[in-house]
Amino acid sequence: MINKENKNAKRIKRHVRLRHDLSGTAERPRLCVYKSLKHIYAQIVDDVKGVTLVACSTNQKDIQAKVKNMTNKEQAHYVGEELAKLALKKKIKTVVFDRGGYLYTGRVKELADGARSAGLEF
Repeated sequence: MINKENKNAKRIKRHVRLRHDLSGTAERPRLCVYKSLKHIYAQIVDDVKGVTLVACSTNQKDIQAKVKNMTNKEQAHYVGEELAKLALKKKIKTVVFDRGGYLYTGRVKELADGARSAGLEF
């Protein structure tokens, strides 16, 4: 029998490698991304205090209605824009981008581009 590779385990290994050097501070918090098959989640975290400052996802009620007829990439772009708007309201201008072990293509790239277009700096 052929064993199927566990892609999530490989992603977690990549994420641990990334997080070794990557940390969010009060001046420059960490924007971390998680994606499931249906939704994409993003949050801005201060790792020194261990506090989530801002969070946004396609699973939220107010965003769900707006992204209903969009493609996955468009949804990710929209979530990035909304996250950046919420961050700018809390006077967060620069962040460190944590891609969560995912490759920087597709929905992860669109989320980052959406956040950049709304005024967040990486």
